[in-house]
Amino acid sequence: VQLQASGGGLVQAGGSLTLSCAVSGGSFRMYAVGWFRQAPGKEREFVATVYEGGRYLYYADSAKGRFTISRDSAKRTVNLQMNSLKPEDTAVYYCAAEYLLPGSYWYQNPRSDRAFEYWGQGTQVTVSS
Repeated sequence: VQLQASGGGLVQAGGSLTLSCAVSGGSFRMYAVGWFRQAPGKEREFVATVYEGGRYLYYADSAKGRFTISRDSAKRTVNLQMNSLKPEDTAVYYCAAEYLLPGSYWYQNPRSDRAFEYWGQGTQVTVSS
């Protein structure tokens, strides 16, 4: 499976952006897809993840109420709608995917980057104050 992240850019504080992760190859419905981000000098951190059309849905505390993750099975994409952006949201955003089987590590640790095997190349989000 290959992942292609897009949609990043420069936006003012309070603005919005929508990131898109295109998933090619494999059976889309079998993959949990997540978004992570990494700011300069900081560790990569979890943002949000989704599986089974939203039955499994998790957000980082920093994303709750501002970001919305969604799946479009027809387009094989997972979008991250980001509203009320803050300068501290500035980072490279990565999408990641994991093929899920019963007992997969992801079910117990959906927010861990170790739960995802496949990673996209990242897209830069810069929020100016």
